[in-house]
Amino acid sequence: MDEILTTIGDAIGSIFGNPVVQLGFQIALAYLVLLWLAAAYWAFRDMQLRTENPIAPYFAAAGIIISLPLFPLAVFAYRIVRPQEKIGEIYERNLAEEAMLAEIEAIRHCPSCDRRVEAEWIICPTCRTRLNRVCPNCTKLVGLDWSLCAWCGKDFERHELVGIQAPAGVQAPIVRAPVREALPEPAPRRAVPASIRTSARGAGAPTGAGPAAARSADPLAES
Repeated sequence: MDEILTTIGDAIGSIFGNPVVQLGFQIALAYLVLLWLAAAYWAFRDMQLRTENPIAPYFAAAGIIISLPLFPLAVFAYRIVRPQEKIGEIYERNLAEEAMLAEIEAIRHCPSCDRRVEAEWIICPTCRTRLNRVCPNCTKLVGLDWSLCAWCGKDFERHELVGIQAPAGVQAPIVRAPVREALPEPAPRRAVPASIRTSARGAGAPTGAGPAAARSADPLAES
């Protein structure tokens, strides 16, 4: 029995003593060490992509390095406890949710009944809430909270006398221009005959004395 065991031990020793077998063991050992270090680096990089904590990647890599004989089990345990989503995936999901919310908010709803309405509607057909109004100048739709028209520039806050329609049952005020009083025209002057003017000058009446002086100097006028 001892001879059999000795023979088996010599055979095994001769196998392990073979340079080719020793080289194979060395390559396998180097491969395991490289795989061990690669697993630690992978855990470090993977944790950086999944968390914003700067210390967590070092802990993940250190956990795999410490468990050198059983690092495959450490890698398996890391895959269980690591965050399920990457930071980039979380950002993409948030962007998709924000885009969806923006699309939902872009859809116009009635402020009263919250039904979906169109942008060209003036009144909600469900609850009859006024949605828009028509510009009296360019007849285009404008918002109820607009202070002026964006197309023609009409100012809705400035009330003008021209173009304002009075409500039903209310008489619109009449604006009248002030009436200027007509001044009386001067009476036309009567022409004095030349014979009277000549006789008046001969009688010594002053020139330009007027019709009254001419009548006083005329002898026919006294009679």
